[in-house]
Amino acid sequence: MRRHFDLSSRLRGRIKREHLVFLNDAPCEGYHRAKAGDTITIALPEDRSHFAAEDIPVFPVYEDEHLLLLNKQPGVTVHPTKGHTHGTIANGLMTYMEAHAGENGNPFKIRFVNRLDMDTSGLLIVAKNAYVQNDIVQQMKMEHLSKEYHALVCGEISEDSGTIDLPIGHPNPDSPCRGVTPDGAPSVTHYQVVERFSGFTLVRLILETGRTHQIRVHMSHIGHPVVSDQLYGTPDPDLIGRQALHASSLRFLHPVTKKELHIEAPLPDDILQAVLLLRSRA
Repeated sequence: MRRHFDLSSRLRGRIKREHLVFLNDAPCEGYHRAKAGDTITIALPEDRSHFAAEDIPVFPVYEDEHLLLLNKQPGVTVHPTKGHTHGTIANGLMTYMEAHAGENGNPFKIRFVNRLDMDTSGLLIVAKNAYVQNDIVQQMKMEHLSKEYHALVCGEISEDSGTIDLPIGHPNPDSPCRGVTPDGAPSVTHYQVVERFSGFTLVRLILETGRTHQIRVHMSHIGHPVVSDQLYGTPDPDLIGRQALHASSLRFLHPVTKKELHIEAPLPDDILQAVLLLRSRA
């Protein structure tokens, strides 16, 4: 089983303990040498999430029996934490699964592949099993997954495009803030100007790496913080009530079909309204 199936040692141990291997439909315990024509079946153990189901809306943009992609709204935490024990996307997904269990397979354990800050909107990947989760994580590590964002930043960027290649670290463990530090992890952000306004710029960003707060740290470091970023910039409630950052596009290989998926999420209403306001000031 170890050589022929991509299963973790923890999962293999659980399969063995719960006697979930069958040889020709009969329970198989211990070591048996299979013969040509034998059928070996592995029943994967039941895996469920146990978050409280809550009436938190979720917005699917793609779903099949293996994975689910959501367009996350701003102002909602992805996963319960000490500071946000309820009212999260995970709680909303429990309600979503109860309502749609018959449409896209059975209820599944919620496995978030990527994370977005509470006030960042956009595409969120939820794997429905450990294999899919691990496969997409490996694509991220190998930089085979493309992530694009859009952000409204302060100041008018003069160059039409550029690359920020600066290491990001966590200088103060007691603070959530990250920063550019000499001993930080390698971090690369590419940016391209979409539209300039008086005192602001709408940019498209492509990440080569996925450090915590990467876009927010990099843009602030070069003097163009994300609008209304409370950690790395200055709130601008007259323009938008949260950091104007949106995960707009994901491109990766489907872990099962191996076909390329390119999923997009349009700019949300609050960023669009900010853009319209800035255009009206011109």
